[in-house]
Amino acid sequence: MTEGTGRTTVPNGPNAWDGNDYQRHFDALAASGVDVHGEADFVRSYSPANVLDAGCGTGRVAIELARHGIEVYGTDLDSSMLATARQLAPEIRWTQANLAELNLGRTFDVVVMAGNVPLFTPVGTQEALVAGVARHVRPGGRLIAGFSLDRGYRITDYDAHAAAAGLTLTDRFATWERATFTDGDYAVSVHTR
Repeated sequence: MTEGTGRTTVPNGPNAWDGNDYQRHFDALAASGVDVHGEADFVRSYSPANVLDAGCGTGRVAIELARHGIEVYGTDLDSSMLATARQLAPEIRWTQANLAELNLGRTFDVVVMAGNVPLFTPVGTQEALVAGVARHVRPGGRLIAGFSLDRGYRITDYDAHAAAAGLTLTDRFATWERATFTDGDYAVSVHTR
């Protein structure tokens, strides 16, 4: 297990994480004064009425969005993460699903993938992942994703996958705090349908 992350040695299995350990990591950061809501603040700046938190983990982003009156739906593949999310916020709709196969039968103002979601998808399935979440972006809505660029999934590939799913790049930043992107090792991308 990687210290403090809750991650075990099986990064792509349906039970690859310990949800409670993962949540304790973020609780400790928050208790020490670290702002752990940058992703939610970023999403809120677009004034969505509803958000799909795709790859929601223990629900940190979804719960913060719901706290601000936004209708939120969370989905993740990992049952341990979702068990923790359900304990923390039973009023939010949580669904266990593979994002590449996701079909909720509705669309959202914003679909967010925070926390390196594309990097925890088996290699070669990123295009299906992007298509799966993109089908839930309403016309005029946004797909927002933040992930490290130094782990094999290139930003040019992500943009091509988003374009294939009918989305257009409208903004890119180096951080969730909107620092200018200059080909660094992390990007927050906003694509619009």
